[in-house]
Parts: sequence; structure tokens; C-alpha cells
Amino acid sequence: MDTHTSTHVELPTRLATRALAGRVARRLVPGDLVLLDGDLGAGKTFFVRALLRAFGVPSARAVTSPTFVLVNEYEATRGPVLHADLYRLRESAGAAGGGLAREAAALGLRERRGEGAVVLVEWSSGAEEVLGPAARLRVALAITGAHARRATLTGDLAAALGAEGP
Repeated sequence: MDTHTSTHVELPTRLATRALAGRVARRLVPGDLVLLDGDLGAGKTFFVRALLRAFGVPSARAVTSPTFVLVNEYEATRGPVLHADLYRLRESAGAAGGGLAREAAALGLRERRGEGAVVLVEWSSGAEEVLGPAARLRVALAITGAHARRATLTGDLAAALGAEGP
């Protein structure tokens, strides 16, 4: 991932967040990795839900946080998408003295990317290397109001997404 390309996008409403997620979805190809960061409640799962809808996951299929199951898999019109959340792995790896990378590797996300799945990972810091080739995009969300967020986009897709506007 090109860590030098960084773009900030103001997301004053949930509609703006959905629009950004839609723009991201249009640019993803099989095997892509998107990393999502932000404090609890910053909207990572909301963003993923909007991205999955734009990617073709039907509205009848619930999109929930995989905090307790670690990985949810969705069949979209454009292929399989995995949504992972490493928050609990981070806690258990730290408490047990184990490594987050080792725990994350056991989920098989790298292998699924190799098979063509798009992989979306929340709380990925410390596990990037085991997820496979560099992420095309990192989305860091910051709370700026009740429903307002600021997205900092980093990676190969960042400049193009920022140039498209909100």
C-alpha cells in the first residue's frame, strides 16, 4: 500500500458515508484487502454494511459486526466478500501473551484473498503482514459529530476516491 497517498474526506451525514462506501465498492476487484480503523463507535461496521450493499449483497441479508464470530462471509453479485473483526483477537492475544499475527493467520484470510475474495478487516493493526499482499485501501474513521465522520484514506485508491468528492 502506498502509505504516502493520504486523502481526507468529510462525511457530514450517514448518506455521505454510504456514498463513499459505494465509490470504494465500485473500485474493488477480487483479492483486494481494505483495512478499517477508528475508535469504538466510529462507524467501521456501518461503512462495511454500506460497502457490502453497494457490492451487491442483498438487503435481505443482515450485515452485522463479526466481533464475536471473527469473520462473516457474504456472497455478493461480484463475488465473495469476507468481513473480519480482529478486536477480540487483539485482546486475547495480548492477555495470553500470544501473537495477534498468529491468531489472525489462522483465520485463513490471506488464502481466501488468493481465491478471489474481497477481504474487509476492522482492527487490523499489527496483523497486516499475515493478511497477504498490501491493502489497496485503509479507511480511518474519526467521529466529528453525532452522525458526522472524517475518513482518512490511505493507499492506492486514496487519491482517486478523494478526487471524486463526497
